[in-house]
Amino acid sequence: MKNKNWIQFVESFILLPVLTISSQMPAGSISQAVLNIVDTPSVVSLEKQNITVSDLLALNDAKDQELKDQKVKAEAIDAYFREHDMPLAGFGMKMVEEAQKNDLDWRLLAAIAVRESTGGKFECKKVENNAFGWGSCKIGFKSNEEAIEIVAKNLGGNNPNTARHYEDKTTKQILRAYNPPSVVPRYAEQVISIMNAIGVADEEVVTTPKAA
Repeated sequence: MKNKNWIQFVESFILLPVLTISSQMPAGSISQAVLNIVDTPSVVSLEKQNITVSDLLALNDAKDQELKDQKVKAEAIDAYFREHDMPLAGFGMKMVEEAQKNDLDWRLLAAIAVRESTGGKFECKKVENNAFGWGSCKIGFKSNEEAIEIVAKNLGGNNPNTARHYEDKTTKQILRAYNPPSVVPRYAEQVISIMNAIGVADEEVVTTPKAA
């Protein structure tokens, strides 16, 4: 059991120098599986970079916190959709993930969907799965997931064909490019108001740890 736990510990971090293992356990008790893991090129490379177990623990903690923040944001979106009986309830996490990938405010995609189609209730009729009014309702998608991915990629300035409209812009500037004031007066302000109704901005998101 002791050897099994040790192997699981090494496998979970994929990082323990041979000398460290040897100093803690008799050589004969170290399984070949552990030796194989430690001798892999990736582990040797990490050792050369002086990455320690403490570093990995810190990375794991950061990853855990990031996941908690994502869940809080996704639930805020889904709760808003559910409260208003909107079909896109359940897509909160996808919106949060794609917003993060494309350096967008986590509330932006949800708020645009609310403004354009009441969260999917009145999505584009002539094409499928377009709750964002993307392409003036002339472009359809295979699924809501694909729609979220493509709209996020474009708004984030990561599509070379549309980057000139959205790249390196604030949320308000993105919205004014999406629907200029000359076309839809106060569109940006309306979407931002919905964003604020969904939740607080990124830097204000705080997760409260559960009581022990």
